[in-house]
Amino acid sequence: MSFEDAVPGRLVRWISTIEPDWDAVFAEELPRVYNFFRYRLGDCADVEDLTSATFEKAWRARQRYRRDLSGFSTWLLAIARNVATDYFRARRPSAPLDEAEHVAASSGTPEEQLARKSDIDRLSLVLARLPERDRELLALKYGAGLTNRAIARVTGLSESNVGTIVHRAVHALRADWRGIP
Repeated sequence: MSFEDAVPGRLVRWISTIEPDWDAVFAEELPRVYNFFRYRLGDCADVEDLTSATFEKAWRARQRYRRDLSGFSTWLLAIARNVATDYFRARRPSAPLDEAEHVAASSGTPEEQLARKSDIDRLSLVLARLPERDRELLALKYGAGLTNRAIARVTGLSESNVGTIVHRAVHALRADWRGIP
């Protein structure tokens, strides 16, 4: 009888302290964490700094990661949420909208770039009208690309509550979008 057969699977995962391949983790999770911060702050230098701070905190706390409690991605995004919370606490309660001026258009004509900037400014205005919790859930859903189940684990809300809040927030965004000239 092997060790794995004698000990329940959950306990084996907790006992085994095999460290994740950090190069693979970085390559896989970097876009998620970066996009989470982009949704929260817009395109600014702070996004890169906060992404870096998240991975630095994860590296320093790597011994405290417990496989039996959550997946690595969930643990990392929980750290990212805490980094974002610390960032907002150290500054005013909301990010300045003039940061959207520095959003670079990927390509296209000047008319397309202007239309994109106009849409970004408009979206920032519409998002600012939502409650903080709704903005955070939208950032986790569409910025970090998490499922409702993963968002529920990160936030402590129920999965159905996350789905309901996200649905209502998207519906409110659409209604507000149509109402803005």
